Amino acid sequence: MRIVGDYMEIEVLWNHFLEITQKNLSEITFETWFKEARLIEIDENTIKILVPDVLHKKHLKENYNEMVEETFNEITGSNFKIEYLLEEEVITNVKIDTDDIGVPVSAQNNFNSNLIPDYNFSTFIVGKSNKFARATALAIAEQPGKMYNPLFIYARSGLGKTHLMHAIGNYIVENSNKKVLYVTCEQFVNDFIDLYKKNKEENNFENVDNFKNKYRSVDVLMIDDIQYLEIAAKTQQEFFNTFNELHANNKQMVITSDRSPDDLKKLEERLRTRFNWGITVDIMPPDFELRLAIVDKKIKDKFPNSDFTNEAKEYIASICTEHIRKIEGAINRVVAFTTIMGQNKIDLDVVTEALKDFFTKSIIAKTKMEQVEQLVAANYNVSVEDMKSKKRNAKIAVPRQIAMYICRVVLGETLPKIGLEFGGKDHTTVMHSVDKIKKEVKLSPQLEMEINKIVARINS
Repeated sequence: MRIVGDYMEIEVLWNHFLEITQKNLSEITFETWFKEARLIEIDENTIKILVPDVLHKKHLKENYNEMVEETFNEITGSNFKIEYLLEEEVITNVKIDTDDIGVPVSAQNNFNSNLIPDYNFSTFIVGKSNKFARATALAIAEQPGKMYNPLFIYARSGLGKTHLMHAIGNYIVENSNKKVLYVTCEQFVNDFIDLYKKNKEENNFENVDNFKNKYRSVDVLMIDDIQYLEIAAKTQQEFFNTFNELHANNKQMVITSDRSPDDLKKLEERLRTRFNWGITVDIMPPDFELRLAIVDKKIKDKFPNSDFTNEAKEYIASICTEHIRKIEGAINRVVAFTTIMGQNKIDLDVVTEALKDFFTKSIIAKTKMEQVEQLVAANYNVSVEDMKSKKRNAKIAVPRQIAMYICRVVLGETLPKIGLEFGGKDHTTVMHSVDKIKKEVKLSPQLEMEINKIVARINS
């Protein structure tokens, strides 16, 4: 490997490149596409850049390659070609083609897009569970109608899919003159039903034209909660026609649902097929680190003068495992409680007292062991069924071992009884799990804290 000029180390060259690039791009664009990339090799003619995933490779090649080349050539005074590589390509020396990823495929000022300005990429907090979805959304916002059409985002309620949809729309509106329309599926259905009623009374062609103009003259159509279309059979035909016309004209569509396209069984098969034409991404429940970041961000934005201790924030993040709105509700409750009680410093004791009845409805268990299973499963974003299964991957095995440890050490249950509760495991398996966690607790204060927070939520 040859370094450009004997005086220039790779790290210095890369940092210089990043410094220039950061000045020429928005913060969200820089962080998404360049922050995790790194320069790994320079030969006679090529600069090789390691990127985290296929999406980065495709997007950088198609949208930023010219800028990257120009910047490096300006820094080095040489002419280099840029090659983007994935870690598996470096290891196996086998190139991954990005050409098949995705589907190749008016004035804005007086148009009501129905977008919420506060829902943008800057306010969307990123973690492992939503990182790919955010990167995909930004790629579409930068090149609507050209990369992935449609974009289908699915997730449980409260995990950020609507926020991400508005972020795409706001980015497009701010950076182009394209017409963007956001509507809920319910609104689309109601508009069609209203049109259908009017047409039964009279041949009102003007209303038909207005409906088609609203939904087919836009550059970007966003439909939220498409699962609502399952109970509106007559509207499916109209949506099918709207989809086809927009797609044929390379107009971007973004669709959200609480389920994947294949799980929307009551939709016509031709619609489910079309939803898979572009790219489908899911958003998983946030892990502890992301929940803690969300807690911190919500407190700073809504209650900047409040004095939450780190322990108090961590407690909220540890118990709010369902969705982001639960986190907001918990913070609001704590702040209201402290205001009424005249508290200044918000520590762990205050938060525990404020939220003592906040989650009782979500924990329904006949026995203490069942309660432990539910609490541990929620904390680690796995299901109780998985913990009782024979699966051995770390994502399942570690929560299972922790649950067994709590059942043995805290509840004092017998090894055979615990084994029976966890899918008929042998008592020696339970003993091994308990001993393993005992050793890890001594070495990891963080694990000990996590377990103590779970134990604190077991009903007495």
